[in-house]
Amino acid sequence: MNLYTSKRKPTTAGEILEQEYLLELSITQGKLAEDLKVSRRTINELVNNRRNLSADMALRLSKYFNTTIDFWINLQKMTDIWEASNGKKAKEIKSIKPYRLNVA
Repeated sequence: MNLYTSKRKPTTAGEILEQEYLLELSITQGKLAEDLKVSRRTINELVNNRRNLSADMALRLSKYFNTTIDFWINLQKMTDIWEASNGKKAKEIKSIKPYRLNVA
């Protein structure tokens, strides 16, 4: 089984942010927003999966929590791939036939 066929959605960047950082380190959404110089609404929407993680936010989080940018970007990427593979257009995407080169 791979990401494309998995029934279980990957853990989102917002879920990791909330569970592994905010709750674990006792940081409020308001404090994080203030420290990252973004709105509290931005953090809240990210934590509640109503906003995707942007490259800008990945940079801010990686600097703040001393992680890599790739850590955050990969969380978002895995979620995006899963949603594309299992979302509204999944059937359409799965019906695409691979292009075959005529090799002489």
